[in-house]
Amino acid sequence: MATNGEDNQNQVSRHQEVGHKSLLQSDALYQYILETSVYPKEPEPMKELREVTAKHPWNIMTTSADEGQFLNMLLKLINAKNTMEIGVYTGYSLLATALALPDDGKILAMDINRENYELGLPVIEKAGVAHKIDFREGPALPLLDHLIADEKNHGSYDFIFVDADKDNYINYHKRLIDLVKVGGVIGYDNTLWNGSVVAPPDAPLRKYVRYYRDFVLELNKALAADPRIEICMLPVGDGITLCRRIK
Repeated sequence: MATNGEDNQNQVSRHQEVGHKSLLQSDALYQYILETSVYPKEPEPMKELREVTAKHPWNIMTTSADEGQFLNMLLKLINAKNTMEIGVYTGYSLLATALALPDDGKILAMDINRENYELGLPVIEKAGVAHKIDFREGPALPLLDHLIADEKNHGSYDFIFVDADKDNYINYHKRLIDLVKVGGVIGYDNTLWNGSVVAPPDAPLRKYVRYYRDFVLELNKALAADPRIEICMLPVGDGITLCRRIK
């Protein structure tokens, strides 16, 4: 029979595995959420893309199904029309956004890998929402600088979702705060970073988790101190922080 210490260690070990998209301490509870709330309401194109992505060797990078559902509802609640996504992968969160926007809604989507995006593109096209997406391949920072150079882009975005290179999150925020409108929302994904943000210094973290943890911690501290936004950190997926620009 396992001791309490062994049980705790098993929990710690499991949640240090990169790719465990839920921060809940109970797998059964997370499965209950998926089966009761998420999967029965998941649009068929999103289900299809989720299943396609699951076969990809880097499927860890996809947005979790519960987070996709959350983003879809959030965009409807704020009546978003002009949006941006930095970090696309195969496009699960992108599809969740596209399905939520009105027919004339727009998404400026950026990723360094077009091949991954094209894996999900047939599903996006079949869903009838590809016309809403303007995909740009390459690093996001130069494109953001180009957008900022034109003042008509300032305050023009209703919603921006960031799920990309964590070591550039601070650099993204410095630019995105000018592009999102007052009252608009920026969502930063992975802000609880596999639970590692509260791990002790000697915790046996994977190198990948340990390396990016400091950047996530830096972002979280900066967002909390930024007077231009109000924030809400949610334990959905791997943690998402919503930032509503207030000035």
